Amino acid sequence: MKECPNRILLRILLLLFLVISLDSCRLFRRRDKESSTNIPPKNTRSTYNSKTINDIVATARSYTGVPYLSGGTDERGMDCSGLLFSVYTQFGFKIPRISWQQSTVGREISIDELKAGDWVFFVTNKGGTGSINHAGIVTEFRNNKEVLFIHASSSKGIREDNLFSKYWMGCFAKATRPF
Repeated sequence: MKECPNRILLRILLLLFLVISLDSCRLFRRRDKESSTNIPPKNTRSTYNSKTINDIVATARSYTGVPYLSGGTDERGMDCSGLLFSVYTQFGFKIPRISWQQSTVGREISIDELKAGDWVFFVTNKGGTGSINHAGIVTEFRNNKEVLFIHASSSKGIREDNLFSKYWMGCFAKATRPF
């Protein structure tokens, strides 16, 4: 009779160990999925339509003049990817925080297809990385040679510039339609 309680105790301990082990694996898998940059962010807003885009552009423009601050995401200061992150978060869209990660969201489009709400990405070679390190939101398509986008200039803060200026065309890497 003494072996019976020991067997039961052994089975309980084995079962407890198995449950803890399986639960740990489940927790690690969840973390891996959340931190993956290849998984497109989930849109928590039901529609990405022209009204939403107009509101997004207006909100982005409301930050005009905010000073540049590396890593910043509010009116005290922000960087280029912080501008996109802050504006889109306000409208219920979950997007990555870093510009090169943002460049993987949505579908790539040609420069001829640009319209308000599209994202533009650049390689400015700051730091000599050779990879995307700057982002902006298209605010207005005036004509084939004048497409305005808003971004965070490191020297002048949040501002709009013409994509077709010599400097920005020289750095242009790609454009995406985010949702």
